[in-house]
Amino acid sequence: MPGGRLTRQERQQIASGLADGHAYAEIARRLNRPTSTITREVTRNGGPTGYRAEAAHRATEHRAHRRRKAAPPGARTPPQPYGRDAEAVRAYEEVLTTVLMASGMPLMMSRVMACLTVTDTGSLTAAELVQRLRISPASVSKAIAFLESQGMVRRERDEGRRERYIVDDDVMYQSMMASARSTAQLAGTTRQGVPVLGHGTPAGVRLENMARFLEHVSEAIARAAEQVRDVLHTKPGTLPDSTT
Repeated sequence: MPGGRLTRQERQQIASGLADGHAYAEIARRLNRPTSTITREVTRNGGPTGYRAEAAHRATEHRAHRRRKAAPPGARTPPQPYGRDAEAVRAYEEVLTTVLMASGMPLMMSRVMACLTVTDTGSLTAAELVQRLRISPASVSKAIAFLESQGMVRRERDEGRRERYIVDDDVMYQSMMASARSTAQLAGTTRQGVPVLGHGTPAGVRLENMARFLEHVSEAIARAAEQVRDVLHTKPGTLPDSTT
């Protein structure tokens, strides 16, 4: 796959592909680019219905200029442990950020979550996040507050009394349980509308069926998360006895 930034011509081809209703994978194949590159490009620049080639090209150049201007002289990607390719890690972090955004998470929250996830310790201070992502302390605070409310990060004080933000090994379990609770709440609210709109009426029946569906989904998510929670604490290639 070719590397480097997308050209203006490639962005015009992306816009044409979207207008013709092609999937990201098809557009990527035609450009000989990774699908993640197309997904990230479109998500960052208005989504499938709002993507405009020229606007996307100008926005990308503007972001690159801002990064160059913000970077201190001599700044470079910090060395990676375990012999990792620093550029590959950075590119993967961008892909993970894009997928988190596509799942509904706001941009800044996605960036912070991805940054925490790819660290071996699973934890960073506010100052470290500011330095790595080149964002303001206020942006970090807002992102952490959101992620904490979703059960995806927690806070603790280290020996220096600095507050650290931590992604636990259980983060996916906590996220799934939060999703189950949110789905259950939506089910309850949907069911409340049934007597308001009338049992047996078209709208009432629709709400009743939606409530039943959401209740089943909520229970299934919580049950599945509990059943396979041990997977989060096993080495790759092994499974708990109770997991098939």
